[in-house]
This record gives sequence, structure tokens and C-alpha cells, in this order.
Amino acid sequence: MELRKLEVFCRVVELKSFTRAAEAALLSQPTVSEHIRSLEEELGWKLLDRMGRQVEPTPAGRLLYGYAVKILRLQESAIQAFEQYGGRVSGRIMLGAGTIPGTYILPELIGRFRHRYPAIRATLKIAGSHTIAGEVLAGRLEIGVVGARWNERGLEWQERFTDRLTLIVHADHPWAGRDKIHPEELPGEPFILRESESGTRRVIDQALERCGVMPSTLSEVVEIGSSAGVIEAVRSALGIALVSTRAVERDVDCGALVTLPLEGMELTRPFYLVRRRNRELSPAASVFWEFLQRE
Repeated sequence: MELRKLEVFCRVVELKSFTRAAEAALLSQPTVSEHIRSLEEELGWKLLDRMGRQVEPTPAGRLLYGYAVKILRLQESAIQAFEQYGGRVSGRIMLGAGTIPGTYILPELIGRFRHRYPAIRATLKIAGSHTIAGEVLAGRLEIGVVGARWNERGLEWQERFTDRLTLIVHADHPWAGRDKIHPEELPGEPFILRESESGTRRVIDQALERCGVMPSTLSEVVEIGSSAGVIEAVRSALGIALVSTRAVERDVDCGALVTLPLEGMELTRPFYLVRRRNRELSPAASVFWEFLQRE
């Protein structure tokens, strides 16, 4: 199998379109189709199905995609290794992070890192903590930063950053003028929650349980898959929420939202660096990992 054909196949799977894959790979659509046809003929299996306007991998296609990603990453690592051997650090790092570290922590660190190593590029995927950890475990991402830790022996976890959660309410909410809120008051208010896979959600549930408030007693209005969405919902007076203080600084400064302390609740949480255990990072990712240890 030619590496170029595998690269094109991966583009089609990821972009779900022959047309978009052709544009991304700087090829004509007939050339992309020919690459896929050639791979299918070589392997003896149909790899892609057209589902309306989208393209989806068949079971054989999903199998090939998993191996193709690893093969292409190994090729990239080899190139990086020889660049490093010649005294030049270059290549692409595949990173993943939860919403808060991916939005408010990593971009600034990547910027400082690239100031030192301008030939290194980074791809940053932002998703829930469980999703990012799963991608690292599967080898699709090299390094992750997540907001929760659990018993996954295939991953190496390092506590590196700190975050603090706070209760937010709309500026016109009856609680806006209060000094503090008791946790047992929370079930009486419409509550906006992050999705169950979120590290933020996991920390909130644990903190509530320690205070004797069962998460199931909250009057859930909606479950939203991003901190920005949760904040927008509170800004629209849909309910109250617990979010990262990093994410609401501007809204608080302009008076749109009010933050309130919760009496007796410890709402400080760590963020963890994760990598796959017993797996050597690519040269570029290894340099970034060391940079994160120092910073």
C-alpha cells in the first residue's frame, strides 16, 4: 500500500467527502476516487459507503483507518527523528484537551513553545475528557490535557494545572446581590449542566455529593456540550451553572454575569497531562512534553 493512497483515504474518512478530501490533498476528485478504488482492489474489500452527501467507512474501512493513522504517524515520526538528528526540531504534534484547558491554557503555551521551535506545528482537538483520553489511548493523539482522572492503566497521568469552578447567575437573578449560597439551595433552581463525559461535570458531581447534595436532585434544564454554551445559556437567563472562573472573566467584568461562592464546597480541581503508557512519543511531541514539565 502506498503511503499517499493511505493519506488520501484518511482525508476522505475524516472529512466525509471526496470533494473536500480532494481540496485538502490538492488533488482532483477523479484522482482521489482512483486512489480509493486502487486500495479497495488491492485489499479486496469495499472501504467506503456513500450515505447521501456524506461518505462513511465500511467495517473494513474503519479497520484500515485505524492502521493507516498509525502508519502515517510512524512515517511522520521517522521524518522528525532525522530532522532532530540533523539538529533541527520539526514536525506536527497531535494534541487533545478538554474545553477549558483547550481554550484557556494550551493555546498560550503552544504559542510560547512555537516561539522557541518555529518549525513545529500543532493540531489541537477539543472535546470531553473521556473522549480525549480515549483518543490518546487509541494512539490518535499523543498528548492530552483533561479535567478528570479515573482508573485507566493504559495511560500515564500527571497533575500539572489548576482550575477553580464558580457558581454563575444572570445579573438580574434574585441571588445576584447575595454574599454566598448554601449548596442545599441549588436543587430549587433551574440548572444547566455540562455533558456527562465532561471533566467539569465529574468534578461538580463529586463536590455536590461531598456536601450531601445528590446531583440527581438538581432541576436540570438542559445539558450542553461546551462551557461556552453553558455560559451563553446563563447569560440568556435560562438557569444557573457551575463553570470555570477562567471562562467567565469577561462576562463578570462587563456585568452580564455574577459569580457566587458556595459555602463549604471545595471547587478547585487539577488538570492532568495524559499520554499512553509505555509508548514513545514522536520527537516533536517529546520536546513539547518536556516543555510542559518545565512550564
